[in-house]
Amino acid sequence: MEDLEIHPGDLRQRLDRGERILLIDVREPWEHALCRLPGAKLIPLGSLASNVAALPDAGPVICYCHHGMRSLDAAAWLRGQGIAGAKSLAGGIDRWSLEMDPSIARY
Repeated sequence: MEDLEIHPGDLRQRLDRGERILLIDVREPWEHALCRLPGAKLIPLGSLASNVAALPDAGPVICYCHHGMRSLDAAAWLRGQGIAGAKSLAGGIDRWSLEMDPSIARY
């Protein structure tokens, strides 16, 4: 399970290069309503298992949550399900807001 996290700067570079990345927000709907990364798909952690079959097979998957703990669990679980490229955004959306995009609300 090494290399389970991606740092915000690395994700930003990949997105800026136009890489096709599936962003999964594993927070709850009320959190997603407060702030989110553009293009992210909301799949709360508790419903990830029932939605895994709907995930596309190709391309990297980056999970994120508030501070990076739930998304770490999600990425590890997804890898166990055969999604080898699943990663967690280190520090979550809070760190993203601090380091990459201060226009994203913090809570």
